[in-house]
Amino acid sequence: MHKVTVSEHAADLIHRGRKAFVMGVVYAGVLSAIINVLQLTVPLFMLQVHDRVVNSQSLDTLAMLIVIAIAGLVLFGVLDFVRALTFQVMGSMVVRRLNLPVLQATVAASVQHGSARAGQAIRDLNDIRSFIAGSAIGVPLEAIWCPIFLAVLFALHPLYGLVALTSATLIVALSLISDLLTRRSLKKANEAAIAGIGEISGSLRHAEAIEAMGMLPALARRWRGAQLRALDLLDTATTRGRALSSLTRTCRYMMQIAVLSVGATLVIKQEVSPGSMVASSIIMGRLLLPFDSMVDGWRQWVFALAAWKRIRDLLENETPSRDTKPTPRTVGDLVVDRLVYAPPGADVPVLKGISFSLSPGEVLGIVGPSAAGKSTLARLLVGVLKPTAGGIYLDGHNVFLWERDSFGDMVGYLPQAISLLDGSIRENIARMRNEDPRLVLEAARLADVHNMIGRFPLGYDTRLGDGNFLLSGGQRQRIALARALYGKPRLIVLDEPNANLDTEGERALLRAIAAARADGAIVILIAHRPSIMQVVDKMLVLQDGRVAQFGPRASVVDLKGAGEKTANAVPGIRAV
Repeated sequence: MHKVTVSEHAADLIHRGRKAFVMGVVYAGVLSAIINVLQLTVPLFMLQVHDRVVNSQSLDTLAMLIVIAIAGLVLFGVLDFVRALTFQVMGSMVVRRLNLPVLQATVAASVQHGSARAGQAIRDLNDIRSFIAGSAIGVPLEAIWCPIFLAVLFALHPLYGLVALTSATLIVALSLISDLLTRRSLKKANEAAIAGIGEISGSLRHAEAIEAMGMLPALARRWRGAQLRALDLLDTATTRGRALSSLTRTCRYMMQIAVLSVGATLVIKQEVSPGSMVASSIIMGRLLLPFDSMVDGWRQWVFALAAWKRIRDLLENETPSRDTKPTPRTVGDLVVDRLVYAPPGADVPVLKGISFSLSPGEVLGIVGPSAAGKSTLARLLVGVLKPTAGGIYLDGHNVFLWERDSFGDMVGYLPQAISLLDGSIRENIARMRNEDPRLVLEAARLADVHNMIGRFPLGYDTRLGDGNFLLSGGQRQRIALARALYGKPRLIVLDEPNANLDTEGERALLRAIAAARADGAIVILIAHRPSIMQVVDKMLVLQDGRVAQFGPRASVVDLKGAGEKTANAVPGIRAV
């Protein structure tokens, strides 16, 4: 039976979200039609007061008109609120339906392209919500029903309708000119601003190095140059837009003068009543208002459409094809079958036909020269990267396709670049889940960090992250090891786990690996320092993306007779 994947789920969400959005717009459009009809209440009331009440001097007629007008305006207010609430619900719906797929896609994009796109995607989603919940989105719906006002003006007198039609055509033409003159500049300015924010965000992650080596002036000049280029483009587009907006508003006022002048002429010729002159002026203003607002709100539309395009492209191109149904916790062999991996855009694969297998309770050490593909293999083993060919299977399940939440119960990973998240030590060890205190303590004791954490200001509740308690490199690595061991995973991948450890920390690491092996876990170690390899059962020597040697440790560590090429590839291993 076909299993639903994350990418298929995201595509389905886009389709269903688009369908729900269209239905919401149709509903809001129907409300807009009724609201536009009700907006005729005031001009028609004034028309009747001038032509009926004043001439007949009937207070009863005035009272009846007041009751009808108040009822119409109350209904107008209620429907206007319902329409605004509809857009608010639509905006919230977009965020609720897309936030998880967008987050999954941004994580995948961050793995491939860095973290700048992730932050931009979250901002884009919030910008879309703000746009839908704002006033600009309703302007086209108002403009669609403007023929109602135009028909009333023609009914009052054809000249009123002709002036109004000419005015609307002129303002629409100015709107199109505004779009032609500003769209390209706004798009370039937006792209330049996003690129600048991404560059600054990426650089600020290395603030310590920037400050220590005096790189700030040079970086500031680069940032300033990029910012000024974006501002120049934005200023150009904004200046043109403001000029056309002012011209449009001036034309609207002039057209209202024109309709009043036409009305006065018609009243003098006794072709219309005086009330129609006042009513036509009000209706004319209401007719032209949406077109005027469109000119002012065009920039919001351009930015919102650009944000939606980025979100859609992200979901369509970056969402990994993964199962959405959890897989039960299992125990079985790890099989790497003819694994090939080439980074996107690369012509030469980093890994070229890697194959090996491990059974529960075995510890594998992976060694090799720099750029041999060791860390890439580690990321493939934990399903971070998608193999170009071949596959990795844990108890018969593809590790890349595995649903992430249940896969997390099976896997522990200590990456080469240690990253602890903003939160308490307890939350970090528990992987930001609703932590089980017993499992947190168990993982901390396995990593031999329980006593170390007890000496921190707030123990396990000590907060980590920007501006909070700072840890040394060794402390961060040992807490990250506890996180990798949390929940007794069945596959544990440790990339340079002793890089920042002292002798005591390395002994604790060896004890943790021995405990995991005794519990039946498969442990994979990547390390340069040979001392840690004493705990492994098998070794794999990687060279130029291929398996140079694989087998029991005793048959791999003695490299003296294995040839100069292999010996140089794995320096120091003979000391094991």
